Amino acid sequence: MHGSGRGDSFEPGHRPVLTRRVVESLVQDAGGRYCDATYGRGGHARALLGVLDPNAELWVIDRDPEAVADARRLAGEDARIRVFPGRFSQFDGFAERASWCGVLMDLGVSSPQLDSPERGFSFSRGGPLDMRMNPAEGEPVSVWLNRAQEADIARVLREFGEERHARRIAGAIVRERARSPVQTTDQLADLVRRTVPGFTRIHAATRTFMALRIFVNDELAELERGLERALAALRIGGRLLVISFHSLEDRLVKRFIRRHAGGEGVNRRLPPPARPEPIQLRALGRFRPDEAECSANPRARSGTLRVAEKVDGRA
Repeated sequence: MHGSGRGDSFEPGHRPVLTRRVVESLVQDAGGRYCDATYGRGGHARALLGVLDPNAELWVIDRDPEAVADARRLAGEDARIRVFPGRFSQFDGFAERASWCGVLMDLGVSSPQLDSPERGFSFSRGGPLDMRMNPAEGEPVSVWLNRAQEADIARVLREFGEERHARRIAGAIVRERARSPVQTTDQLADLVRRTVPGFTRIHAATRTFMALRIFVNDELAELERGLERALAALRIGGRLLVISFHSLEDRLVKRFIRRHAGGEGVNRRLPPPARPEPIQLRALGRFRPDEAECSANPRARSGTLRVAEKVDGRA
């Protein structure tokens, strides 16, 4: 969900989500230091550069080598850009504490990743079953899928995809791999489609692919670490913006903001902690794309932006 250019001029297929709202919410000091922690193809970064002063800094992070290469090309054209190859949980590797004006996280998989069959993210494009954000790290999801216990596959599909047919799909995968290894996206998508009964509004393999991608990239743990590090790096008055595309991510972000805004504990059935965390955030709102944006960019439809501001809880 990434694009290029200022305003609404984007490279086809790479449209960022909620760009105008992101720019208006994030930039409170046009000469400040900001971070786009999920560069992708630079859609949000380019929009931010359009409003930042010449003396501002925009650090961009991505663990995808193709995204890093694109970011470095942009840095060659604009001296305000600094490129950090890696995960956003490594934010503290370069960020000074309490000095940043704003951090943006645009979660999940980008349009270029979805549209590249060789990356293995999409069930609608045949290719190797890989799904790694950085192909040089870890192992393709197919390797794990062909050796994992049936119960472990079911757990991943249930926990990370909220797939109610998790056990049935896991059993079908184990039976299929006994005949032939599950190695391609279309092989897995067809297997799930044949296994899940009846008509569904979304493709039957949607939740399976999402679950495996989240699992192989450790996305939820990565998000938790990244949020904590971003909060530590923000100055008082700095803004944290997170765009999520499914309920697991959004619930995690919502709980994080609520916890640091002095809300109740994560589990309402338990009493609040004896020593509650100091108030560090103020929630500024939750935003969704309007119908015009969703019509122009259908992938924006599931996007949710949450905005929070760092406050001095001692004041």
